[in-house]
Amino acid sequence: MSQSEAHGARFEGLDVVITGGTGGLGRGVVAALVAEGATCWIPNVDPRMSADFELKSHARVHVVEGVDLLDEAAVSAFYGQVGRLYASIHLVGGFRMAPIAETTAVDFKKMFDLNALSAFLCSKAAVAAIRGGAGKGRIVNVAARPALTPSAGMLAYAVSKAAVVSLTQSLAEELKPEGIWVNAIAPSIMDTPDNRRAMPKADFDRWPKVDDIARAVVYLASPDNALTSGLVMPVYGNA
Repeated sequence: MSQSEAHGARFEGLDVVITGGTGGLGRGVVAALVAEGATCWIPNVDPRMSADFELKSHARVHVVEGVDLLDEAAVSAFYGQVGRLYASIHLVGGFRMAPIAETTAVDFKKMFDLNALSAFLCSKAAVAAIRGGAGKGRIVNVAARPALTPSAGMLAYAVSKAAVVSLTQSLAEELKPEGIWVNAIAPSIMDTPDNRRAMPKADFDRWPKVDDIARAVVYLASPDNALTSGLVMPVYGNA
């Protein structure tokens, strides 16, 4: 039995935006959504990221190049291309590890922009698109374990992801009366090729797997999630 058969094609006929859809986690999320009938819209600022994206030619996958997710007008224009938006999943972000003595204002602002500002701009545009299309829908953001459990040496990153937590919970309360659920996942270090190369001596078996995290994201974005909003879901694996 295929994944879509097992879940009854939960996204059949639904439009879903996935920022970061050509990245490590994004590819897993897009594959899961396509298997369940979704039409996927992926904004992409760097063509090199999508050059080897195997689902780029799929009939229900639309990769839109040159979209700067830190530009409010560009984000609004991108969401305006989507038909009847049901869900918006925000996976774009950045990471920096450094003690405070080695963190500049430029570093701090860059982390905030990549993680919190991008999530805010996409959430804002998604709300407008959902209101103008499906009426009810889902938003899923990506926080991180350091936003929930203090970790030394990554202050700028942790603060920016804590802002994503607050954004998620505040927006969930604002949108509940409209039936737009807003949730987030909070991963620990994910088992990706890049992370394995960066930490070759780590115990990879303890890291959460991309496909498992993708399933959590897809559930929160799906019509099956009829009750949960304002959740920041830890997805730590055994780490």
